[in-house]
Amino acid sequence: MNKLNIGLIGNGSISESHLQAYQADPRVELTAVCDLNKERAEETARKYNIPHVYTDYRDLLALPEIDAVSICTWNDSHAEISVAALEAGKHVLCEKPLCKTVDEALRVEDAVRRSGKLLQVGYVRRHASNIAVLKKFIDAGDLGEIYFAKASLIRRLGNPGGWFADRERSGGGPLIDIGVHVIDLCWYLMGKPKVKSVSGNTYNKLGNRSNIENYDFYKAADYDASLNTVEDMANAMIRFENGASLLVDVSFSLHARDNSAQVNIYGERGGAEIEPVLSIVTERHNTIINIDPQISTPGFDFQGSFNNEIAHFIDSCLGNITTNSPVEDGVEMIKILNAVYQSAAEGREIHF
Repeated sequence: MNKLNIGLIGNGSISESHLQAYQADPRVELTAVCDLNKERAEETARKYNIPHVYTDYRDLLALPEIDAVSICTWNDSHAEISVAALEAGKHVLCEKPLCKTVDEALRVEDAVRRSGKLLQVGYVRRHASNIAVLKKFIDAGDLGEIYFAKASLIRRLGNPGGWFADRERSGGGPLIDIGVHVIDLCWYLMGKPKVKSVSGNTYNKLGNRSNIENYDFYKAADYDASLNTVEDMANAMIRFENGASLLVDVSFSLHARDNSAQVNIYGERGGAEIEPVLSIVTERHNTIINIDPQISTPGFDFQGSFNNEIAHFIDSCLGNITTNSPVEDGVEMIKILNAVYQSAAEGREIHF
């Protein structure tokens, strides 16, 4: 079997999860890496035995042997690079979010249709092993129609700074960075219903709290304590045309006692707690039953989920399956995220 030749564009922290997953899959060959920081790209090339190193993504896309690329750059370049890659005849795995604006998202969607190539959006939580288990219960009708979901990802102190804190590059703060994961996951499990309206709030009260001592948190490679133009936290109510609804709240910084993750879905016949660990609730013989699936990773397994996501992308590139995270889903999620920001800015509900 001929191996798929993979190019990596953007060699920041998240790219390591892509690289590890590709390296573990015998169906691919890591062929090229591109990053604005040449030294970093060269170090990665040595570590993973990658023959080609570039600082301009256009040079990587010009390589005829490249079949597919992972795009792990700043959010503000996702659309530009995705369109260029598709037009160059490459399949694309684009890290979430698909881009910053709805106009950009529509341009990417158009490029997918014109090129006939695959674009998979990097919604890695769809690929977690506990979600694969839960999806079987949902698809079998065990939960019935899912009409309500709640998602909360709270960091008490977790603004990574750098490009994450720069709205021009990121498009926003915790909502577009981590909120997109849980909003998308709930929407996906609810059957991807059409959005009716969005009402949201954002708060810029605490800043990056770089004054805090004696407490470690993740910092971006380009961390700058003086830079922060994104929200501390956001919350939203999303209503769907079928009557279902989704409540979400996320934060980079909040006077909370601890970090927390809670994701729950509720249906007519049962419900499920997804974070912190998978548990399913239903009724049998007029008795409430809590079901704790006996699986190796009942919670979100970070690298394992990336391994699954990359394997899914490779299978999709090879034509074995159809991706479960197509460009259309990326477009819909950008519409939702932008509507939350618009609602917060204008102080009104946004109708679709």
